[in-house]
Amino acid sequence: MAEKKATLHIEGKAPIELPIIEGTVGPEVIDVRKLVNEGYFTFDPGFVATGSCDSQITYIDGAAGVLLHRGYPIDQLANNADYLEVCYILLYGEVPTTKQYNEFRSMIVRHTMVHEQIASFFHGFRRDAHPMAVMVGVVGALAAFYHDSLDINNDQHREITAFRLLSKMPTLAAMCYKYSIGQPFIYPRNDLDYAENFLHMMFATPCEEYEVNPVVARAMDKIFTLHADHEQNASTSTVRLAGSSGANPFACIAAGIASLWGPAHGGANEACLRMFEQIGHVDNIPEYIARAKDKDDPFRLMGFGHRVYKNYDPRATVMREACHEVLNELQIQDPLLDVAMELERIALSDDYFIDKKLYPNVDFYSGIILKAIGIPTSMFTVIFAMSRTIGWIAHWNEMHTDPHKRIGRPRQLYTGYTQREFTPMDKRS
Repeated sequence: MAEKKATLHIEGKAPIELPIIEGTVGPEVIDVRKLVNEGYFTFDPGFVATGSCDSQITYIDGAAGVLLHRGYPIDQLANNADYLEVCYILLYGEVPTTKQYNEFRSMIVRHTMVHEQIASFFHGFRRDAHPMAVMVGVVGALAAFYHDSLDINNDQHREITAFRLLSKMPTLAAMCYKYSIGQPFIYPRNDLDYAENFLHMMFATPCEEYEVNPVVARAMDKIFTLHADHEQNASTSTVRLAGSSGANPFACIAAGIASLWGPAHGGANEACLRMFEQIGHVDNIPEYIARAKDKDDPFRLMGFGHRVYKNYDPRATVMREACHEVLNELQIQDPLLDVAMELERIALSDDYFIDKKLYPNVDFYSGIILKAIGIPTSMFTVIFAMSRTIGWIAHWNEMHTDPHKRIGRPRQLYTGYTQREFTPMDKRS
């Protein structure tokens, strides 16, 4: 079968033929790499119509509400696998055997401690520093503590780095929280699973035993899974761009954390809680619903609809079930959670929301869960970063196995001055 091509016609120029590349699923892609040799390049702010790489990790069809990790639907993974099994799948591409899973899990849970000097490193930060600011600094500094395996061209070094990041991120995240509230750091426990261990480090104290609620642990594990990867989003693209220069993996992940910190990316569930606080009480909801429907009012409901998913967020269905399980288990009396539940009811029954497909998304439900179990809003994005670390690592590792890898170098449409002469200071009036 002949190769499909697109032909670009430019006035006064010979036609330019551009190959059309097909993936295993999804839209066909026009390969524009040869354009630069013809004196042209494309203009695409935000890279929303540009494929920066080819990848086998995650596929999203926003119109159909599809999210696949290595071909497996996200709801099947969230309901039938734990986070570490999903990590294995993202990292290695296949479902592990029981032996492979047990070895992988053992490797992760037994390397959760961090170098003791890192505790001293924390004390250089103010207690009221945002936890994401601390995470950017501490994760980037890991290269100074674990510099024995930083050869990015060595398969074994890359794997060791993946293990270290996966195992130590929950410890660092919990340390951020403990430091912010003035409590002592809690060491990880190898007898607990990934989500249980994180919750133990977050909420245990040396004064008394802390028992992890299994319902809460399952919900936390699903939060990790549902945020594990999301294709070439801003933070993943940042990790790839930083990695394309040959930067060490800890620096690349720190760059991803910095990108995720942006309110347009990782702060959505935090924004949901702020919105609940702004509404304050269920009695105020009709006023805010009316404002949301008013095109001339700047108020917007957070946590509804999604920029990528146009019909529904496939992660939200799983997260909704986990959310209601947690609320039923904990039986918390909180007016903000009452606000959240009433907003959910309205969004699922009001024709305005249904017609515009403004369904509650994954950030809406994850924010409610985190609020219910006592995690402050400042930690929400930290947990997102911890969850997304496996996606970043998988893409970073995939990039370094790509024979066509090149340093990222976007172009620009220059609109400044043309060349002009500079007048020395002593000759200016």
